[in-house]
Amino acid sequence: MTEFEHDLIIVGRVSMDLFAENIGAPFVDITGFETGVGGSPVNIAIGSSRLGLNSVAFTAVGDDEVGRFVKHYLQNENVNTDYISTKPDARTGMAVVGVQPPDKFPLLFYRENPADIHLTLDEAITLPLANTKAISLSGTALSRGTARDVTLYIAEQARNYPITTFIDLDLRPDQWSHPLAYGLNIRPLLPLCDVIIGTEEEFYAAFMPDPENIMAGEKVSKAQTETLQDRLMAYWSQGDVTYVLKQGDKGVRIYADDVYDVGGFTVEVLNTVGAGDAFASGLLYGWSQDWGWEKSARFANACGAIVVTRHGCARAMPYLNEVEEFIENNGGY
Repeated sequence: MTEFEHDLIIVGRVSMDLFAENIGAPFVDITGFETGVGGSPVNIAIGSSRLGLNSVAFTAVGDDEVGRFVKHYLQNENVNTDYISTKPDARTGMAVVGVQPPDKFPLLFYRENPADIHLTLDEAITLPLANTKAISLSGTALSRGTARDVTLYIAEQARNYPITTFIDLDLRPDQWSHPLAYGLNIRPLLPLCDVIIGTEEEFYAAFMPDPENIMAGEKVSKAQTETLQDRLMAYWSQGDVTYVLKQGDKGVRIYADDVYDVGGFTVEVLNTVGAGDAFASGLLYGWSQDWGWEKSARFANACGAIVVTRHGCARAMPYLNEVEEFIENNGGY
């Protein structure tokens, strides 16, 4: 069995997160925020590190106190920061989140010129791909700047090594110039990936020709869901890519060596922000342990379920013992 120096390299955006401390309050009535670090790729790095993986963050921050806060935070989470560059002419991104459970979580991004879109090919060339078991890419990295070139380069180079390429579709509609731009940019990348993770909305925006309502923030309709699942079945039957379709509290459907439907857990929702990143962290952990897709998905669903019951995002990511105890108390595997 091949030994790897690194279990995972994540690629993509990072931010300083501000979560409202006034749970349930309308956004205009918020009086305080709790600091954290976010951005889907970095959340996955933190989540997988807490579960026990050796995780590396490949991103960029500004040359300022916020950038130093982010790096320090990640170091405290045992995430390798050796490949985080500092961009003197850009700022670290920021996200501000309101918390109005069970279903309102207003999220504002401040990414006018975020440092992470300025990753360079010269920086990517230094990544230790030959000594890494998996990489996790992000759809948002394709939206602007040289991060798009970097993402494509890494995905292409990974084919030369015994490395598995995951991508979280990570749809953030406000980061794209046109409703069609997301799909146009992400579809050329997907054939280079081994495992594609996304919600129904993200898969629809990536694969279907009429994503306008999804990019406007609407949910997929029943008819759109059926059309999407037919499309995924067709793609799955033609290749060897694994599709991981997240379905919220219904669980997940995985198109792999077979089609697996793995149910979710019933919990009281406090905050849904970060649940998908916890899911991805859990899936990566289970996959790294060679558990098979059903057990890995059960574990990943548990990670997501735990996070929605907690305040915060990266701060809410569970540790391995917490997930094992949660599963044991909720029917086991």
